[in-house]
Amino acid sequence: MNAPAASRLLIVDDDEMFTRVLARAMSSRGLIPFTANDAATARTIAQRERPNYCVLDLKLGEANGLKLIPELLALAPGMRILLLTGFASIATAVEAIKRGAHDYLAKPVDADQVLRALLAAQPESRVAEVPPPDAPPPLKRLEWEHIQRVLAECEGNISEAARRLGMHRRTLQRKLAKRPVRERPHAGEHGGD
Repeated sequence: MNAPAASRLLIVDDDEMFTRVLARAMSSRGLIPFTANDAATARTIAQRERPNYCVLDLKLGEANGLKLIPELLALAPGMRILLLTGFASIATAVEAIKRGAHDYLAKPVDADQVLRALLAAQPESRVAEVPPPDAPPPLKRLEWEHIQRVLAECEGNISEAARRLGMHRRTLQRKLAKRPVRERPHAGEHGGD
């Protein structure tokens, strides 16, 4: 699968190695990549190059990728934004779409997944599999979703989110540093399909 000719892609991630590897892979698939490792550089490139596509990481060091979505769209109207994160949650996905992202993928991802999501006509969010209605999600998963919702309401401000959640800032940071709880398949289910 290749992108339309001369399509420009902005890759925004604070992980320099990730941006280099993804840029090289996207270039071999027909895109013209530009990379940024911080919000200021991303805004500059978006204004100068008017990219067709953007791959944006949720966490940009101390910055929040969610805040950057409307800014990038204002600088490059019509750009399709794919939000990537290693900390997937339903609340974050909903907030990303509300702010203008077109799709949302949980890391790790490969170049083909990124390209499919960028070129897809309809969003194909792959945030989390929803358990059947008769199986409530685990308590730790509910806690993770609640924390993500409050953090989104606070626009990524950890101190304010900790205050609203009634916990110490360091406790919240420790919880955020952990990956979300994955649901375990129920007895008798097979994980291949």
